Amino acid sequence: MEDKNRHEKLDFKQRKENVCHSLFEVEHFLKNIGNLAKGLKLYDILKK
Repeated sequence: MEDKNRHEKLDFKQRKENVCHSLFEVEHFLKNIGNLAKGLKLYDILKK
């Protein structure tokens, strides 16, 4: 019973690293979407 009542000790350093890594991935994903949109606009202009 005691083990179930104990809370896991939070590793804030590891959580910070995970959050920073996730934000880095999101930033690159959004940048890639922006580049894709620019590429599609350029394609549309050159297609005419």
